[in-house]
Amino acid sequence: MAFLEKKPRKWGDRRDGLWVRDLPGLNAVIAFLWPRRTECEAYLQQTIDVTELLRFIEKKNAEHPEYKTTLFHCVVTAIFRMLNERPKMNRFVQGGRTYERDEITAGFVAKRKFTDHSEESLMLLTAQAEDTIDTVSKKIIGDVKEARERKETAGIDNILDILGAFPMPFLWAFIRFIRTLDYWGKVPRALTDGDMNYASVSITNLGSIKCPSVYHHLGNYGTTSVFVSIGTIHKEQLVMEDGSLQIRDVVDLGVTVDERIADGFYFARSWKLVKHICAHPELLDKPLCEESGYEYQ
Repeated sequence: MAFLEKKPRKWGDRRDGLWVRDLPGLNAVIAFLWPRRTECEAYLQQTIDVTELLRFIEKKNAEHPEYKTTLFHCVVTAIFRMLNERPKMNRFVQGGRTYERDEITAGFVAKRKFTDHSEESLMLLTAQAEDTIDTVSKKIIGDVKEARERKETAGIDNILDILGAFPMPFLWAFIRFIRTLDYWGKVPRALTDGDMNYASVSITNLGSIKCPSVYHHLGNYGTTSVFVSIGTIHKEQLVMEDGSLQIRDVVDLGVTVDERIADGFYFARSWKLVKHICAHPELLDKPLCEESGYEYQ
């Protein structure tokens, strides 16, 4: 299948999205009835069987011991594929209009050290047409390693450190100005590049710190319409397709979405695709531009 490509901008488009001009009237009006993203949150808690996925990861790491593929890498890759095949999930509402991105990005936070006082770095990963689980793993490992080895903050982290040191009145005025620019899609690239608030999806891997998945709110600043929290891997008894009961490895995903970008039926089908990919991890070895072949039910 085709992968997202940068398209020329027309009047009304934003730098980070194309104005969806053919929305049904209901969707167009809802953007004004509930203008704040935090007023339009829908939450889904989904338990995913990752037994086959963990076997896939174990085999992958045995073949490539120089870098370790993790569950987090697999979930990111699965979500990338879903966003490409389900383009409405890659939309956002800002300034009373609905926009669709022509790139797929995932934002997350990396702790420099696993200590209470360790600093955090904002990370933004952009998907490419030929990406597979191998390339996504290498990108994430490389970006996190670079962030943890840096002695000083850089990029958006450095800008935030500078702003945080300004007097409160100046900071309030500056933030109000930036939020106005955000409404019209005019925030400078220096503030949006690398900021997970402008990602297609933000992901937090709570399983890495032994925490269960949780509800995580969306934000009114930025354009992120989907937030995913990954919980810990645990055992659970499941009813299999043949009616038998088995103890399987599962993980809970908490998904918060802006209900203005699509309807519940579309949301449910989209996350069924993620669940299908985790049950058939061989799909993670296929480039994102290739169709998954999943039959939506």
